[in-house]
Amino acid sequence: TGIIEIVTAAFLVAGLMVITRCISVAGARQSVDWQTLITIGAAFGLGKALAASGLVAVMAELVVSSVGHWGPYAVLAGVYCMTSLFTETVTNNAAAALIFPFAVAIADGIDVSARPFVMAVAFAASASFVTPLGYQTNLMVFGPGGYKFTDFVRVGLPLNLVLLFFATLLIPWVWAF
Repeated sequence: TGIIEIVTAAFLVAGLMVITRCISVAGARQSVDWQTLITIGAAFGLGKALAASGLVAVMAELVVSSVGHWGPYAVLAGVYCMTSLFTETVTNNAAAALIFPFAVAIADGIDVSARPFVMAVAFAASASFVTPLGYQTNLMVFGPGGYKFTDFVRVGLPLNLVLLFFATLLIPWVWAF
């Protein structure tokens, strides 16, 4: 609704759930995924370090110079692909936190709104289908399902390419450059 910040609302709701005994304090503590929170926190720290070192600016310039002459849609596809590559090798949360500063710098480099680029990062980080490494559920079905690494590539790569196409096409339609 925009009345209060989403983080504040989340903390208020969590507190109300404990106060009204919808969940116990022990249950609330157990439901926190500490590994994910630590990974995200470390990725934000690494992202700030990458920005401070100048690597973000260099990478942003490289992406813009490589595909920028084809326009913002091509640059958006480049950011999507960059995020997709990261999310297949590290967790989706870490990929999003790491690529975020690059996406903002790239948008600034071509003088357009950063919002579509940030949304491309969110979409690409959530679409981990090419390897069993990028997302927990992929790993959960990998062994017990008897899948091979190539099964993920064979099915996941075409799916990721379809999502790349539609995300590049539709994200700017919803979140304008």
